Amino acid sequence: MDSFRFMPEGCISKILSLTSPKDAGRSSAVSQTFMSAAESDVVWESFLPSDYKDIVSRSDSPMDFPSKKQLYFSLFNSPILLDGGKLSFSLDKKTGKKCYMVSARELVISWGDTPHYWVWSSRPDSRFSEVADLRFVYWHDMRGKIDTRLLSKRTKYVVYLVFKVAGGSYGLENANAFVRFIDCESNNEAEERASVVSISVKPGDNRHKRRVDGWLEIEMGNFFNDAGEDGDVEARLMETRRIFTKGGLIVQGMEFRPE
Repeated sequence: MDSFRFMPEGCISKILSLTSPKDAGRSSAVSQTFMSAAESDVVWESFLPSDYKDIVSRSDSPMDFPSKKQLYFSLFNSPILLDGGKLSFSLDKKTGKKCYMVSARELVISWGDTPHYWVWSSRPDSRFSEVADLRFVYWHDMRGKIDTRLLSKRTKYVVYLVFKVAGGSYGLENANAFVRFIDCESNNEAEERASVVSISVKPGDNRHKRRVDGWLEIEMGNFFNDAGEDGDVEARLMETRRIFTKGGLIVQGMEFRPE
């Protein structure tokens, strides 16, 4: 007997909207009434970002889903391109919060427009139309930024360089990486606390994480996004002191992802 059959479905939907996607899914086993309520747009719209309509309107591809639940899981499983392919957006699989990747084309890369040093190419395994291939430089410097208003509030974010290395890569052993709020800290101040990272790949090297999309990622730094009122946050990777040749780095972008 369905002991919840006298409870209005709208009331159940409101209660479930205050829980989590996992809890809403589990509640479907309670009763037919809960199953119906757990599928409602009221529930799943509450799990979407408050600005999801604006985000979807910026998508490079049509986003037409018959239910908010389907939209949620689409964003959960498949990043979408925004603003002409400058950014990608998805919902983080662990937290359900907003995750953005800034494409290589939107990064500021020293010598990035000089074909002798960097070339731009397409790869079938990249979500963006172009990636940056490092041919040859003596020093490299790249930075990417995003407006904190776009990110989930009261959330700790980690920034990752998403990359691959070509066969025969060289000179990528060490680089400095840091993350800073542009309006709150100078480049020089941030560089003093930079961490040393390696983007070379050697057998047994566990400093990089292989992603489900086949690319590699390495942590550049982290920050706490409180109310989204700190302006732009910037991540920077640089090696300008050890002047020797470097090559073989392939950059897809920088990802700003909830911890």
